[in-house]
Amino acid sequence: MTGTTEPAGPTGLTHPNGSADPSGLTDLTAARLVEGYARGEFTPVEVARAVLERSEHIQPVVNAFVRLDAETAMEQARRSAGRWRRGEPAGLLDGVPVSVKDILLLRGGPTLRGSWTVPADGPWDEDAPSVARLREHGAVFTGKTTTPEFGWKGVTDSPRHGATGNPYAPGRTAGGSSGGSAAAVALGAGPLSLGTDGGGSVRIPASFCGIFALKPTYGRVPLYPASAYGTLAHVGPMTRDARDAALLMDVITGPDARDWSQLGPVPGSFRDGLDGGVAGLRVAYSPDLGGRVEVDREVAAAVRRAVEALEGLGARVEERDPGLPDCLEAFHTLWFSGAARVTQHLDPERRALLDPGLREACEQGAARSALDYLAAVDVRMSMGRLMGAFHTEYDLLVTPTLPVTAFELGGEVPPGSPYGRWTGWTPFTYPFNMTQQPAASLPCGVDGGGLPIGVQLVGARHADALVLRAAHALYEAGAADVPPPPALASDSASDSASGSASDSASGSASGPVPGPVPRPAGS
Repeated sequence: MTGTTEPAGPTGLTHPNGSADPSGLTDLTAARLVEGYARGEFTPVEVARAVLERSEHIQPVVNAFVRLDAETAMEQARRSAGRWRRGEPAGLLDGVPVSVKDILLLRGGPTLRGSWTVPADGPWDEDAPSVARLREHGAVFTGKTTTPEFGWKGVTDSPRHGATGNPYAPGRTAGGSSGGSAAAVALGAGPLSLGTDGGGSVRIPASFCGIFALKPTYGRVPLYPASAYGTLAHVGPMTRDARDAALLMDVITGPDARDWSQLGPVPGSFRDGLDGGVAGLRVAYSPDLGGRVEVDREVAAAVRRAVEALEGLGARVEERDPGLPDCLEAFHTLWFSGAARVTQHLDPERRALLDPGLREACEQGAARSALDYLAAVDVRMSMGRLMGAFHTEYDLLVTPTLPVTAFELGGEVPPGSPYGRWTGWTPFTYPFNMTQQPAASLPCGVDGGGLPIGVQLVGARHADALVLRAAHALYEAGAADVPPPPALASDSASDSASGSASDSASGSASGPVPGPVPRPAGS
């Protein structure tokens, strides 16, 4: 291992969940790692080394990382090991490897947001609030994960860093916009990652990659700098199960003076009551959230099985749709306006470097009027009132996370689909960014091709702990078990994403996967 560099992938690549780590340390959850440190079963140094080796191993296959920083991670791990030896852990996640989506600030290195329009020069001397909390609790930062440019769409590819492949089929998308984080967690490159979610961006890749992710109540996890997408944008945990997500939420929640929309301190712990089960909970099941998009038959069947599992655990389930209005145009107004805002300072030469789809979204956003924007805000308010009333009758709403499983890399929408934009195939995720409710995705099965399927649990605002509790019950019952990513053929690296984990590399991906475009002069 070296410092901040592109990890070298091995020749003759085999199972990314096996041969690179015979110790099995990369398969452990964060909670289990902390338990092992306390018992002296293994050390943060051993774990960090295994996770970094795994990260380098998977990088040529799925392109999950923008940057790996082995030197810094190993130094943090050595300091953590010393604290554990003295019986003085810094916090709840001391020594646990964590990756961070390259939208959030991580002190000591650039945050490039997948864009050639963001200069790499520093000083890069500030952490995002969630990152700062992790640092206070002793986390080991392994690197930054891939994102589409400025996190604008539901798949992860960008002009600067190329495409991110799916752990189950690298020629298919990992989803987005937190696709690198999802791929890393699914393949054992650290048990925890921080993602962001403005329209489904932790839940979409969680569904495609077979992991857990939570979009918390808006303001529950402070965000700084403020997102151009305004109050649609959330920060959330991406993990292998609900227990780890609750642990991570205990660290990253709470007020921060830099975020004026922050919520107050959380009483107690998100882990309190996690084992309380779902008996007696009132659960509404909506198979298609109004029926505006056809749900794949295998997806629908898997989600129904998850609902039946909740019923078998004692929940009172009723098929009921909340009756949300079609909010796509309102969401587009808010989303495209945000895209226009984040790029409005660019001169024509720099604007030409943008992802063409983002450039078009910016043009549409710039054409929206203030009255259009306020009308979209009115739609949000009416949706919020409707869901507030709905949750006086039901504790949880269950839907598919997505109507499809992972599709081929190279496009914003599934090939041959009728959808014009990524929002066409994500009708179950962005409405709850509009209403600011907690919503989680967890696996509930696989399709005939072995691709993961996700089920979404939605709670009332501030009911994050309840969503985590219900998800944990499904994990404990085995209803969220999916096979690990399958063995990858030895030639996977030549047929899949081959992005760079250092910004200095500008090579293109081979096979069907689009790689980064060449570095523009002067960028």
